[in-house]
Amino acid sequence: MGKDVSDTGGSFDLEKLQELIELMEKHGLSEVSLRRGDEQWRLRRGAAQTESLQLVPQAAPAPAAPAVPTEPAAADNNGVLIKSPTVGTFYTAATPDDPPFVSVGTKVQIDTVVCIVEAMKVFNQIPAETNGTIVEVLVNNGDAVEFDQPLFRVQLG
Repeated sequence: MGKDVSDTGGSFDLEKLQELIELMEKHGLSEVSLRRGDEQWRLRRGAAQTESLQLVPQAAPAPAAPAVPTEPAAADNNGVLIKSPTVGTFYTAATPDDPPFVSVGTKVQIDTVVCIVEAMKVFNQIPAETNGTIVEVLVNNGDAVEFDQPLFRVQLG
């Protein structure tokens, strides 16, 4: 998901950059482009596109490319892994009283929310990013998870 922000004035300031990063996490954005005159900055986050949050300066504005869903991990004989895009706490449901988003046997689509990973009081909904059936849940509710840690195994199809 991309978002362009145009403004006039001085250079980008680190405090505003940190606020932008927090807003990206809060709203589940994986990419933000900033343009000011001939200067363009693009922030990307998430395991599906990059290894970590990065800031890539570019000389001139690039035309916006359409968003293309990507597989969360390489497929093998055992299916596809859905991995954590951030460090945090894994939750199977929105609240302790709610049923889990998914369980073994649940059919998922690219935009199906499979869990929440909470990081610094920000609750990030994690989409499946693939079509298939959950065949294994690899972490327990309330577990601490690391960046790129496998959370679920999905059988394609």
